[in-house]
This record gives sequence, C-alpha cells and structure tokens, in this order.
Amino acid sequence: MEVESVLVTGANRGIGLEFVKQLVKLPKPPRFIFATFRNESTAKALQEIQDEAKQTEVVLIKMDVTEAEDIDKAQKLIEEKVGDSGLNLLINNAGVLRYQNFFDITEEDMLFHFRNNAIAPVMVLKKMFPLLQKAAARKMGGMSVSRAAVLNIAAFLGSVTELTETYPEKWLTVMSYRTSKAALNMAMRVVALTVKDQGVLVVNMCPGWVKTDMGTENGLLEIADSVSSMMETLARLDESHQGVFVNRKGKTIPF
Repeated sequence: MEVESVLVTGANRGIGLEFVKQLVKLPKPPRFIFATFRNESTAKALQEIQDEAKQTEVVLIKMDVTEAEDIDKAQKLIEEKVGDSGLNLLINNAGVLRYQNFFDITEEDMLFHFRNNAIAPVMVLKKMFPLLQKAAARKMGGMSVSRAAVLNIAAFLGSVTELTETYPEKWLTVMSYRTSKAALNMAMRVVALTVKDQGVLVVNMCPGWVKTDMGTENGLLEIADSVSSMMETLARLDESHQGVFVNRKGKTIPF
C-alpha cells in the first residue's frame, strides 16, 4: 500500500495509534501522517513516533472531532502541508463507547454516541473532501487507497441484520453505541453513492473485537493483528467496494 498523505483521527491510542505505527513502517511510508488527539496529556506515544520517524513527517493535531472549529483548523493545517497534492487517505477512527442498556438509557447518552460516532465522521469527511478530490484528480483510472479513500472504522455491532434473538444479551447493554454505528453505516453509504463519480473510495470496516480500552482485555484480537489485516485489505479495495461494509479481511457484512 502506497499513500503520500494520511489523516488518522483518534490517533493517540488503540487502533488509531497502531495505524500510525504501522504506516510509518511501510516499505514506502507516507510523506505525511496527520495524527489527531484530543488531550495533549495522551499524546506521548505519538510524540515518540514523531521523534523516531525518519521518512515520514508525523504532524500532531489537537482536534476534538465534535468541534467544528477544531476541524476547520486541522483542515487548514493539512492543506498548507499537502498543497495541490491533496489528501490520499482519511481514517475516521475516533469513537466512543459506554455501556448502558435500554432501561438506563438517557437522551444525553444517545446524543453523546451519535455526536462522536456518526455525526463527527461525516463532518470531518465533509471538511476534508476537497483535499481528497485534489488527490483523486492527480490519478486516472479506478478507485484505490493510493488514489483517494476514506476508511471509516465501523462495528459489527452496528449491523441490524446480525442482531437476532440468539445474540448474547450482554451486547444489548451498548444500545447507544450500536445505534450510532448503524447510523454511521447508513450515512457513509449515502456519501459513497453521492460521490461515486469523483474518484474517492468510501468504505466502512469492522476491525473485529480488539483488545483496546474500548474493547477491553476480553477482546479476541491483538491491536497489531487487527490493524495489519485492515491494512492488507485496504490495499486490495477498488471501486467495486464503494459504500460497502466489510470485516478486516474484506468479507462483506450485512447492514
């Protein structure tokens, strides 16, 4: 996989941080990696990668994905760096999860999840889209991550089809998370079909149940294994995958 520039949201920990780690170690790493974090106190690992990277300029950006002003500032900074080359890859990774079942649910809790998991990725993509268009315009032919792409970190738990009566009851306690991820799937499907003629690939991908702060130690996958699988799959995607929802190995997941 060869990309000149990548933006990773929520890059200070978990899956986002692992993407940055693996991207800088590619045989031909990106020229720029823009890594966002919300609190400076959590950016130590990113700073270490920034200091050690030899072929990549790792640009750290303080950005709350729910704040329009932060997104605007980030877009301007990225545009100054990439210029007419544009942005090749946006990884919409930032997200939140709280355990709360139907009987305890509050309006605040549902809005919290929707703002972070569904609305924010759309707003980030909307703001960065002109930069993705610039990158897409530089290459002719089909869609690919090396041309211009958006990878939205989705979740199997957001599939309506997969939630049946036999589903483990414990996963009913993340109601707001599930509904926000279902909304993300639909939103990005709409975006994908809207921009299908503009050379920008839009894909939703489930990383699996990963051992992160969000996934807990009960997760079935190590972070490095999940991200390496997603990177391999990402490199294979083309226009036939526009708007799809797949797992980390590229298998389609029903919405």
